[in-house]
Amino acid sequence: MGYISVLVAAAAGFAFGAAWYMTLAKPWMQAAGIKMTADGKPDGDGSPLPFVLSAIAMVLVAGMMRHIFALSDIETLGKGLTSGLGVGLFFISPWIMINNAYAGRPFKLTLIDGGYATFGCGIIGLVLTLF
Repeated sequence: MGYISVLVAAAAGFAFGAAWYMTLAKPWMQAAGIKMTADGKPDGDGSPLPFVLSAIAMVLVAGMMRHIFALSDIETLGKGLTSGLGVGLFFISPWIMINNAYAGRPFKLTLIDGGYATFGCGIIGLVLTLF
C-alpha cells in the first residue's frame, strides 16, 4: 500500500503543479526570463523532458515525505497537511530562494516557485495520510 500512496500523492502534486503553472504561466515565464513567441507560448522545442523529470521528482519527494511521516507518526489529515506545508515552506522554498538569489532572478520567481513547493507538498502530505 505504501507504493500506491506515494504514486497517488506524486500524481496529485504533479496535477496541482499543472494547474498552478497554467494559472501563473505569463508571470512565471516573465520572471524566469523565458522567451515567448508572438502567440504568447514559450519559444522552444517542446521537449517532454521537463515533464518526465518533474514526474520523477514528484515520486522522490512523495517517497521521502512518506518515509519521514512514518518515522514521525504523522497519520492524520491535519498533521499530513501541516507537515507537508512545512516541508515546502521551510525546506524547499528557502532552497529555491537561494538558487534564484545567486542567479540574480526576480523575487517574483521565488514566490511563484516557492508557492508551488509549499502548497504542492501540502497536497502530497494530505494525500499520503489518506492511505
